Amino acid sequence: MTLRHAPWEESGEFRIGLRPVPTEAWFEGGEADPGARKDALFDAHPALVWAETEPSRAAQSEALTMVSQALGHAIAPEGHPPLWSASRAVADDLCLMEKRDGVWRLTALSLCAGSFFTACEVIGRSLSELHRPVTGFEDRLLARVTRVFDNLRDDLVLERRNWSVVSDANLFAPDPGPMRAAIRAIDPTTAAEVVQVRVERQTLRRLPVCGGVVFTIRVWIAPLSAIAAEPVRLARFAQAWRSAHPDFRAYKKLELYDDLIARVIDGV
Repeated sequence: MTLRHAPWEESGEFRIGLRPVPTEAWFEGGEADPGARKDALFDAHPALVWAETEPSRAAQSEALTMVSQALGHAIAPEGHPPLWSASRAVADDLCLMEKRDGVWRLTALSLCAGSFFTACEVIGRSLSELHRPVTGFEDRLLARVTRVFDNLRDDLVLERRNWSVVSDANLFAPDPGPMRAAIRAIDPTTAAEVVQVRVERQTLRRLPVCGGVVFTIRVWIAPLSAIAAEPVRLARFAQAWRSAHPDFRAYKKLELYDDLIARVIDGV
């Protein structure tokens, strides 16, 4: 898979980093049959990849209509919950946020490319609870993120991107344990092929009728060798790796990969 984005060139810390994109760029595509991948995961692990709260169905239906319009064709529900039906048509995971009792909460989500969390774990959580692992989020960023959700215009799509490295190329990564345990077994001479750069492209878009917000997550993943093959890109990645903020490094567990990444960066 080709990495379409290079967010490490923008920041080595956790930040909001939202920017507007054209509504026609809401989805990037790049996967021929996302429904096949997601259906297989749903059959094997339904509670890990799908969750909803009962009152969310109206907003889910509005989201399905909006996704259908974006793709230019109707999406048949086929007996599935509306948001799950919409998610089968796109490579992105789709999350529905609604304001309940004055607090933005996650009321439905498809999560087939989740990184170290599952749908059943996060359903119903507030913005604060969802970002609790991020050091300083509540103190530094919660109020700003809440304002973004409160004031998002109907005609606007906002995008942000982040990055990490992992030891497995699978998009579906609900449990960090096996992946982190595998790091110790990586042959340093093959690190550039085994270590993966995982990029998330996220968007926010308001549902005009119900007032909810659709939060999308599109994961792009490729071996570090895809960057190492281009000296300029590798130099930029090396700069980001070495200058990443301590809180960002701790949140992403980058220290687990330091020795392996150093070999690639230094050409050892």
